[in-house]
Amino acid sequence: MKGRFGEFGGQYVPELLVPVLEELDNEFEKLKKDNEFRKELDYYLGQYAGRPTPLYFAERLSKKLGGNAKIYLKREDLLHTGAHKINNTIGQVLLAKKMGKKRVIAETGAGQHGVATATAAALFGLNCEVYMGANDAKRQVLNVYRMKLLGADVRIVDIGSKTLKDAINEALRDYASNSKETHYVIGSALGPHPYPNIVKYFQSVIGKEAHAQIMDAEAKMPDYLVACVGGGSNAIGLFSGFLKEDTVRMIGVEAGGKGIASGKHAARISGDGKKGVLHGNLSYVLQDNYGQIRETHSVSAGLDYPSIGPEHAYLYELGNAKYVNITDSEALEGFHLLSETEGIIPALESAHAIAYLKKLVLKCKQEDVIIVNLSGRGDKDVAHVAELEGVKI
Repeated sequence: MKGRFGEFGGQYVPELLVPVLEELDNEFEKLKKDNEFRKELDYYLGQYAGRPTPLYFAERLSKKLGGNAKIYLKREDLLHTGAHKINNTIGQVLLAKKMGKKRVIAETGAGQHGVATATAAALFGLNCEVYMGANDAKRQVLNVYRMKLLGADVRIVDIGSKTLKDAINEALRDYASNSKETHYVIGSALGPHPYPNIVKYFQSVIGKEAHAQIMDAEAKMPDYLVACVGGGSNAIGLFSGFLKEDTVRMIGVEAGGKGIASGKHAARISGDGKKGVLHGNLSYVLQDNYGQIRETHSVSAGLDYPSIGPEHAYLYELGNAKYVNITDSEALEGFHLLSETEGIIPALESAHAIAYLKKLVLKCKQEDVIIVNLSGRGDKDVAHVAELEGVKI
């Protein structure tokens, strides 16, 4: 069924938004087949964002973790603005411009999607407003200022849990009121149809590149793919290039926060989420016995979200992907581990994926190959980590 991944996905929105989303779907499908649009997108991804990104063999990290597996890092952290988010925002803002929109809005948790949207809006000459929860803005103050430097109006959301969920709520309200001149640049592979498909399409460049690069490097498919999962855009981008490869095992790493038993986490599939509707789609959602959305917790603002993209829910139910969780303390260990072994400071989101490697390598056979999507760099998190560890900068 269109707009569905099995039972997941859909378009649970106010009636006012149905024709808006239908127009977006039609324009997107049309532009996907437009060679000029594809050529323009490829130009900006290459000449502006910095694609292709390297697939780097992390030799010292591999040895540090026992030497059984060969660990490769897909270096999305090297892109302009420091994360994979720019792949999607260049695509969506270019799409908005082709549709005649004058203004774009976005939500952000860790701030990277907000920065990337503000960057693309400046590049293509559109007005930009970004919604961000007050708690996220506090721990990502650098990215708030970066968005303002790029000309965006940052709207601080001071209600609810004051995190990504509430920023999305406000952005959806804005979109419903101003859709004639506004395009909502959703940052992850979630939301009402067609957004999960749009975001996957623009992030699929990660998987396509990685597929070709690992064949050049190893002349075989990887045994494992590992990526952190908040909404799930970086993970679905990587996974999409290998969905037809039966031997490749895909692992999404959710935020275990202070542990599942504590209730302070953001593990929707690997924790105690249930099927439910949030932000326009059916997926796994953290909710109480009355169906009310629970507050989440993660040391990483970008993973601090109570639902997961519908295609991830579908891949889990098919048995095609596995979902695990890593606690805050484990993620901080991963943050230091990659920094000290490879000289690469990862984003706290990506540090969850790095941390899971300590568990995964115990299951590996000699010369197993792992690709980790290093979705972002850790500049934005250094001050936050220092504060957590009692270090004054």
